[in-house]
Amino acid sequence: MRIPVKAPIGIIDSGVGGLTVVKEMLERLPNERIIYIGDAARCPYGPQPADEVRKFTIEMATTLSGMGIKMLVIACNTATAVALNDIQEQFPFPVIGVIDPGARAAVKASVVGEIVVLGTTGTINSGAYDDAIHVLSPNAKVHPLACPEFVPIVESGQYKSENARVVVSNALLALAEKDFDTAILGCTHYPLLQDQIKNFLPNNVEIISSAVETVSDVERALLSNGIEHTVDSKQETIFYTTGDTEKFHQIVTDWLSIKTPDVRHITL
Repeated sequence: MRIPVKAPIGIIDSGVGGLTVVKEMLERLPNERIIYIGDAARCPYGPQPADEVRKFTIEMATTLSGMGIKMLVIACNTATAVALNDIQEQFPFPVIGVIDPGARAAVKASVVGEIVVLGTTGTINSGAYDDAIHVLSPNAKVHPLACPEFVPIVESGQYKSENARVVVSNALLALAEKDFDTAILGCTHYPLLQDQIKNFLPNNVEIISSAVETVSDVERALLSNGIEHTVDSKQETIFYTTGDTEKFHQIVTDWLSIKTPDVRHITL
């Protein structure tokens, strides 16, 4: 099947976390059209059974497929962990996850081979980052830490609040006795808390955003499949949410600095 170059790239997430991927794509791939679906009504995905998360992810992918996308980015670590292989098998377009890019960047950045993974309960319990890191660096020592309180803070728009600072500091106390030089933000919501996270980690720790690294994989996939849109164009980005459009609109405006984002409600 020939994939139209002008077709949009689809991005899915459990809520607003995937906007961190959108932000990077808007900067690095300015000619690409984007359609985003955030499943805020059923967020967070982290505590939910894997079968449910897989079902939700397939629903979003199917919806975007019907909109004629040329590529799909699963911008949710929990969804990537449980559904990436299934999605790749079911759809004809390239499908990119966020775990392998983050693992590669962390292995490359770490000097001592001690890597912390901050993620949702679902992502941490899946062991997906441990597996991805050990494929690349069998002797690496991985320190996984579930931070289930982080996603609700971001989804509620409180990521710049004093409450966010307290929640982050309490969660990271568990790392006080650990010796590491690299930390993966293993949830695309977490970059919205990066300033607070950085304040509570040792100064020598390099923080890896899976969102940033994922866009490098998107670029490579566009080129290798011959579907990169290189013509200057007015970029069109449409945001769908299954939840509160007003709250979603506020976060899009703040995080992406888009004054009048096109935010629409969708029922899956």
